[in-house]
Amino acid sequence: MNKITPFLIGGILLFGAVACSEGAKTSADAPNSATQTTASPPAAETVQKTQGDATSDVRKAQANSDIRAREQRNNVTGGDAIRADGDLKSEVRSKLEVNITKGQLTVDAKDGAVTVGGTVPNQQDLAKIEPLAKQIKGVKTVNVTAVVAPATAK
Repeated sequence: MNKITPFLIGGILLFGAVACSEGAKTSADAPNSATQTTASPPAAETVQKTQGDATSDVRKAQANSDIRAREQRNNVTGGDAIRADGDLKSEVRSKLEVNITKGQLTVDAKDGAVTVGGTVPNQQDLAKIEPLAKQIKGVKTVNVTAVVAPATAK
């Protein structure tokens, strides 16, 4: 039993590290990295599928409730200005997902600096990214590498 315990703990830690290595995405077809410079426009049917979920009232309420709960937790613990990178990624992704429904965005965060990459369908949505991200407590700077790429019919 004493020999198997370190093996199990090591396996759990390895699994956790691999599971947490991927950036937060607003859709499954979003780029793998927020700093990816080559962005291809999404297919029109893919946009319609993801937009249906993102625009539902249930999803909007869920995302807003999640953001409020995390902010309340951080206020209680006294960490309202210093946030975990994972919390920032998740909250910014949720905020963007419900406000930019046709985008395929990836979010990365490091020490309050947030990078958002991927594609959005128009210039208005691209302009929304930075102000929406800055609404999340703990976001100090926002680097937008996303590009405008309207959906294509395939």
